[in-house]
Amino acid sequence: MLKTKLIHPDILRSLGAAGHGSRVLIADGNYPFTTATNPAADIVFLNLSPGIVKVTEVLDAVLSAVPVEAAHVMRPDESGEAPIFSEFRALLGSDVPLQPLARHDFYDAARHPNLALAIATGDQRWYANILLTIGAVSESQG
Repeated sequence: MLKTKLIHPDILRSLGAAGHGSRVLIADGNYPFTTATNPAADIVFLNLSPGIVKVTEVLDAVLSAVPVEAAHVMRPDESGEAPIFSEFRALLGSDVPLQPLARHDFYDAARHPNLALAIATGDQRWYANILLTIGAVSESQG
């Protein structure tokens, strides 16, 4: 048994195979996984039932396993921010600012060949979608 926060074997395998610059999508239950992701990416379905598992729970676990250098979020069509953005910021810290994209631009970014992993959740909150770019591990972190 692993002692880390992230223990899901398929997610660990996908993250281990990804590298610096690879992308990881963690998305809500409304996200169109079959049409708005890179077809070569691994998809892990954690959407057990409505509301379970939440995007922020998955994000917390993923952040314990890999460094992140960028985070894109799906911007609501209307002005303003989705309430979940404050939770994303709290988990990411000040070193990784959120970069909002319009819905269709977000879909295009998730279709990019660098998307290595997409994780489906049962989160019902709107705009609970985040696209992470994996950073590099420095020599001192290794």
